[in-house]
Amino acid sequence: MGKFVVKETATGIVFNLKAGNGEIIATSEVYTSKSSCMNGIASVKRNSVLAGIEDQTVDGLEKIKNPKFEVYTDKKGEFRFRLKAGNGEIIATGESYKAKAGCMNGIESIKKNAPDAEIVEA
Repeated sequence: MGKFVVKETATGIVFNLKAGNGEIIATSEVYTSKSSCMNGIASVKRNSVLAGIEDQTVDGLEKIKNPKFEVYTDKKGEFRFRLKAGNGEIIATGESYKAKAGCMNGIESIKKNAPDAEIVEA
């Protein structure tokens, strides 16, 4: 089972969503308060279930409405995803993956782990 790990940094508060094996599958933005961070977690839990997948790496891209996972390639040519809430705000981002299949597995892991993930403080 996954878990959201909340921690303070030098610039604010962040969360990482970790899979059952302890691997980080998504990271948040930096929040200025713990309550904002908790709202971000609630948004990920809610939107990850509702989100479709917009694959921006293919020709003939079909835009879909938010909430959605956007799959794209970064400057290094690796695959990444970001989860956008219904209002279009980015609420979580994934690590980089050399293969698109790994990126898609990361999205599936969020859909599986986020809704029931416990929240712990580091």
